[in-house]
Amino acid sequence: MLDRTTWFRVGSTRFSWEIFKGRKCMDDSFRGPLGADFETDGYVAGIRVADAAAVLRIRGQFDEVERHEGREQCQRGLFDPHFTLPFVWELASSAAVLDAVEAVLGPNILLMGSHFFCKYGPTEAFVAWHQDVTYWGLEPPVAVTAWYAVDDSESANGCLQVIPGTHLGGVRAHGKSPDAGANLLSINQAVPVTAEELQRVANVELEAGEISLHSGLSVHGSQPNQSNRRRCGLAMVYIATSVRQSAENSLGTPWKAVLVRGENFERHFSHIPPPFPVA
Repeated sequence: MLDRTTWFRVGSTRFSWEIFKGRKCMDDSFRGPLGADFETDGYVAGIRVADAAAVLRIRGQFDEVERHEGREQCQRGLFDPHFTLPFVWELASSAAVLDAVEAVLGPNILLMGSHFFCKYGPTEAFVAWHQDVTYWGLEPPVAVTAWYAVDDSESANGCLQVIPGTHLGGVRAHGKSPDAGANLLSINQAVPVTAEELQRVANVELEAGEISLHSGLSVHGSQPNQSNRRRCGLAMVYIATSVRQSAENSLGTPWKAVLVRGENFERHFSHIPPPFPVA
């Protein structure tokens, strides 16, 4: 079953999720270790959202998708699978994931998008340094990505990397990566980083069944998968209902945002009903 999260990690320290239950996590008087660490560093990792049985089930369901769609499509082309695959919707709308998202985003939450990211090693494919919100057309530019590990995600197979604290500097000017053929980003975007920032890079290693959260303003990317193991993850993007789309995104399309928790008082997006029953 999907696990209503019991533990998460801040660095090497494990915290009990019980402290968050029944609390208003966005209250300044109590954000808890998860919210406080996210506010400081722009990310938090090691939040377990699936038990051993669910890990195997989700991996098996993705394996079926992979057999049907092919590796190339799974590497960079599976956008918004929560509209077509019930197991993706179940995960993205689960209490385990949304409890963590609420701790950093607030109680009224829209699922804005989802995307499988897979690297098949050994490969030279990588994800250039970038900020998610740069090409998303959001006002304010505030979003949170929950990255679910379908497979174990480690340095050796190209795990997510984040530069802590970069979310505090606002939106940066982006250019293009010189390695267009290897960059897995949809429009080959890339942002320059300093030597000092490179010294602070954090490897976001996850066991299968865990998620990390990172701010849409955090500079992040990933290195090539130099192993013989697949590294697949599902990125689920969330925004507060107070956020609106003020410009086209990089794909030139409106976001199809679905309410997954709380109330949508602002109604900045056209109403889209849940594609499947809410978990």
